[in-house]
Amino acid sequence: MKRYPGLDLLRALAILWVLLFHGMTEGLGSPLPAISKIGWMGVDLFFVLSGYLIGSQLLKVYANGQVPSVGLFYLRRAFRILPVYWVVVALYFFAPVLREATGVQPVWQFLTFTENFLIDYQHNRAFSHAWSLCVEEHFYLFFPLIVWALMRRPSLKKAVLICVLVVAAGMILRGYVWLDYVGAPNSLRTAYVELIYYPTYMRLDGLLAGVVLAAIRCFRPRVWQKAMDNPYRLLGLGIGCLAVAIWIARGRTDFVASVFGFPLLSFSLALIVAACVSTKNLLGHVRVPGAQAIATITFSLYLSHKMTWHAIRTFRPGWVEAGGLQAFFVYAGGAFFVGTILYFLVERPFLLLRDQFERRPKSEPADIIAVSYPVER
Repeated sequence: MKRYPGLDLLRALAILWVLLFHGMTEGLGSPLPAISKIGWMGVDLFFVLSGYLIGSQLLKVYANGQVPSVGLFYLRRAFRILPVYWVVVALYFFAPVLREATGVQPVWQFLTFTENFLIDYQHNRAFSHAWSLCVEEHFYLFFPLIVWALMRRPSLKKAVLICVLVVAAGMILRGYVWLDYVGAPNSLRTAYVELIYYPTYMRLDGLLAGVVLAAIRCFRPRVWQKAMDNPYRLLGLGIGCLAVAIWIARGRTDFVASVFGFPLLSFSLALIVAACVSTKNLLGHVRVPGAQAIATITFSLYLSHKMTWHAIRTFRPGWVEAGGLQAFFVYAGGAFFVGTILYFLVERPFLLLRDQFERRPKSEPADIIAVSYPVER
């Protein structure tokens, strides 16, 4: 599948943004505290990218009058996600010294991708960042089936209605839960994470925004082309909306941020993603040095970075005891080193094995399903 330099850049920025945020929350310090504070938004950018890339691949096949192989899709996702994920899960449970926190959810929750629904965040924070992968896996599981059902009798009005209902339901659910649990007197500080931030049904805005982009691209080519001809307008509007979203989400866990922050953030990021796809945008056709390399190892890096940080702090405390920028760059370098090793030893071999496994006659569509979390492959 074609690589887009702009999307590689966004993936790289997303993982760096997340690392800055986790570095701050883990007490590692940060050279950019203001940006680090809102680094949790990097995960939302990953969601928009996944929605767009997965959606484009599936919907393109339908737009061409064909039906994609759901079984092939699941097989590709399994080769892409499971090997390196299982390795990291094994390290967390067979080498407890690597855990960044003492408590961890039962292994079956990680193996069934249910950790984001059941987590006791107050006591079990080790490998808690797997919650976003759970959301992605639920998307991979159900989205092809939903699209198949909708495409049996395609209808623009029905599709628009479903999108509106998904966004409205998410806002209503988050508002209800916030008022009854998160914002209630004597509520635990972890209630927001457990009940609003982690559950899949609360976090569909970003994935949906990406899918809508893909649907416009595949089924409304004239509208899409007009947008591609004006990428800087999209980029400017996206950055403006992002600034508003950041302002709304400044409280992060308050009512307004919980209800309205996620859909506005997702909308703004979707505009930025669309702008970066256009080859008429400088970011859409010029490769930024290092962006593709970072984007390529993003998944392994995301899974392992907290474990790596804890290992450095445990086994080489002298490297980071001075704190400040020195500690931050040691942690960052260690995370990228381990992420790269995992990619080349585990992730890449299984991607190559997948490519060999699925080779088929040229008469079959070669691009039925490919894609990304968080790397397009």
